[in-house]
This record gives sequence, structure tokens and C-alpha cells, in this order.
Amino acid sequence: MIDSHTHLHVCKPDDSELVAGAVDAGVTRMLTVGTNGTTCRAALQAAERFAEVFAAIGHHPNEAAGFDDGHLAELQALAQHPRCVAIGETGLDHFRDYAPREDQLRAFHAQIELARATGKPLVIHTRAADDETIATLREQARGLDVILHCFSMPDRLDECVEQGWWISFAGNVTYPKAAELADAAQRVPAERLLVETDAPYLTPQLVRKQRNEPAFVVHTARFVARRRGIEYEQLEQLVERNAAALFGW
Repeated sequence: MIDSHTHLHVCKPDDSELVAGAVDAGVTRMLTVGTNGTTCRAALQAAERFAEVFAAIGHHPNEAAGFDDGHLAELQALAQHPRCVAIGETGLDHFRDYAPREDQLRAFHAQIELARATGKPLVIHTRAADDETIATLREQARGLDVILHCFSMPDRLDECVEQGWWISFAGNVTYPKAAELADAAQRVPAERLLVETDAPYLTPQLVRKQRNEPAFVVHTARFVARRRGIEYEQLEQLVERNAAALFGW
């Protein structure tokens, strides 16, 4: 199994224990995602330390206040690291006012171009900004591998799939009130499906009282397999193949 999106720098306990627990659960690869310069460097350090870990380098929209050429130059340098396999997460978040919209857009546009320049997939965060996020990607990210991390737009699934974007489901797909999201997990084409934890957030329902960690991706994967009417092992092979093709790991 793979975890296509986690944040080891925020998770507890120590990275070594988290990775060991994930491996024991059957997780062979995980992508830890930086959200600013400091956490991107932490992600790369984890990727250097553990063979199972790779890094995504980006500037989260909630941390985009004041994004400028200096921030971009930092990302450009970090993205050259051989353990960096994706750019982001980037996108738009209008649910909270942590960063001005203009700064979010500036960071978003810059990271789209960085993904194009490096040939790496683009990891997208979107919240309360579906229309603008989709429009921006349609206009500026043509030809890129786009991953809609923690997919949250079940009503827009068909148009996202039509664009060829990758759809990654986190632990919230397992929640009883997330029926539309679960339906989307059932319908997404097999060749565009990924699973993730977004740890330490969005713990799957079966272990929801605990703080999320990469090992728990197996609970989300089992749920998705059941919804798709296939064996867990089939889903495991499917998402491992998808992630390998996408990230080149």
C-alpha cells in the first residue's frame, strides 16, 4: 500500500516510529508534503533518512501571505533534490483568511510553472474555492499531472476526471456523513485513483479517536476497496501501480 500524502513534520511520534509503523502495516511508499520552506527542508530530510519516504515541495495557500520571488527561488532550489517527486501542495483556500487571495494566486501560479519546469506532478489543495481552483488548473495546468489531494468535490468528479486529473481520497471518505464522497470513490476510474492519510489530520472512522499517521492509510484503502467491490489486494496493486507511474518511485 502507499500513502500519497502525509505530513511527517506535524505527526507524532518520531519519524522513525511512524515509518516503522507504516511499514509494519504494509505501507511501502509515502509522500511527505512540505508547506513552506522550513517544512519542505524537513520533508527532504525525512526522505533522505528513510527509503520508503519521498517529498513534495510547495507553499500551502494558508501560508502564502507575502509570497514573493525569494520564496519561489527557495522552492526552485529545493525542487532539484533527487528525493523531491512532486510540487505542492498549492492551490486556494477561501475557507479561512490566513493569506490574502492575491498572494494565494501568486503562489499557485508560480508553483504551476515550477511543476511544468521540473516535469513533476502538481499537488492541489482546495477549500471553499472549487470554481476558481478548477478554472485556474484548466487555464494554466494543461499537460501537467495534477493530483487533487484529499478530494472534496464529489459533485465535480466527472469534469475533474475529464481533465485527466488524479483523485486522492483521505480518511474523511470513511465518515458516515460523507456518502457523496464515498460514491465518488466508487466511481473514479481505476487509473486515476490514489489513497492518502493527510496525517495527522482526517483520521479514518475506524480509528477516529486517534491522531492520524501513515499506517492508517490501510483503513481508508479497505473502505475504498469495499465500495468498489474488489479485494483489498486488488486495490493495493492498483494504487501502488498508479503512484509508481505518477511519482516515478
